Amino acid sequence: MRTRPLKVALLGCGVVGSEVARIMTTHADDLAARIGAPVELAGVAVRRPDRVREGIDKSLITTDATALVKRGDLDVVVEVIGGIEPARTLITTAFEHGASVVSANKALLAQDGAALHAAAEEHDRDLYYEAAVAGAIPLIRPLRESLAGDKINRVMGIVNGTTNFILDKMDSTGAGYQEALDEATALGYAEADPTADVEGFDAAAKAAILAGIAFHTRVRLDDVYREGMTEVTAADFASAKEMGCTIKLLAICERAADGESVTARVHPAMIPLTHPLASVREAYNAVFVESDAAGQLMFYGPGAGGAPTASAVLGDLVAVCRNKLAGATGPGESAYTRLPVSPMGEVVTRYHISLDVADKPGVLAQVATVFAEHGVSIDTVRQQGKDGEASLVVVTHRAADAALTGTVDALRQLDTVRGVASIMRVEGE
Repeated sequence: MRTRPLKVALLGCGVVGSEVARIMTTHADDLAARIGAPVELAGVAVRRPDRVREGIDKSLITTDATALVKRGDLDVVVEVIGGIEPARTLITTAFEHGASVVSANKALLAQDGAALHAAAEEHDRDLYYEAAVAGAIPLIRPLRESLAGDKINRVMGIVNGTTNFILDKMDSTGAGYQEALDEATALGYAEADPTADVEGFDAAAKAAILAGIAFHTRVRLDDVYREGMTEVTAADFASAKEMGCTIKLLAICERAADGESVTARVHPAMIPLTHPLASVREAYNAVFVESDAAGQLMFYGPGAGGAPTASAVLGDLVAVCRNKLAGATGPGESAYTRLPVSPMGEVVTRYHISLDVADKPGVLAQVATVFAEHGVSIDTVRQQGKDGEASLVVVTHRAADAALTGTVDALRQLDTVRGVASIMRVEGE
């Protein structure tokens, strides 16, 4: 074993960063044995230096992150501060001064992953980011390495624990959205401002990263269709149960049937209770992968939290340090397919549409005619009426999103249609 330690700098020492530092200290001997050399925490950049950080030598704390990454003697920089800036500049500066980077920054990677990979390649350094997508779940490395010889056709998953907790509580207890959100906040699963989670921004960033890796093409955050889950109601769950389904906020990345394009999207969807993702409860994450040779695979586990995320960071740290000792770098960006990202209007799936209509003869015929005129085939229809008003639930066969949008716009023009109560996609079949 090499006795000279590999030097590691830590950018950020919050929930995740403090766990990374703790594990580096408490598991130092094991990490050294696995890497082939000891690792040394050489500096920790923070915004609030006066905060007590147990187990970290105060002499390592600095507020000057730029000076830290410019030292020139660092082997690895671990970035867990999040956001776009100053993280982007700090990472590229680290490359320029000889350090490889381990990051958990999904937003930055989804927005500027190509530029970061290019900077890493230019300076012959590693950029690893297992923790950016699904916490402790090993996902990026299996997609990038274990399935490198296979053709991946679809990646569909629950990649946000906060939204899964909320939807699970709505399903299992009958709670409304706000009630379930309040419980998630009280338990620490939801932030004071939960917008990034419940409006799908967090999941969309992860979908962009997954699609890029799975399909060997560049997918940015702006390419991902995003729809939040704040409008999901108890009535939607009741309808889902009647169909033998539940509702999840899904990140879905697909290769087109002709192989000439890809799509990436995040939205609530009904999935059959028989699908493996339907049983993912509480704040857990799970990702379902479909490929030509391996078939169907599912990766499941805690998708957030200090210790689980730190586990993924340390896994990357070990891999990067091993590469350093071997004088090599790991896999970089693979974007050789250069496939275009199709708009949401071209996505084909099933739909569940709930309409409020007048309870009188001929309404169903009018509605069916509108669906037929827009080329959307109906699978099932269910109607319940009382006192001159009725609820009409239509489940379609697979149709393009643009065709369904046109259908709904036309339905709203009918005098007998009082309103569109809900529209939800049906996935996993």
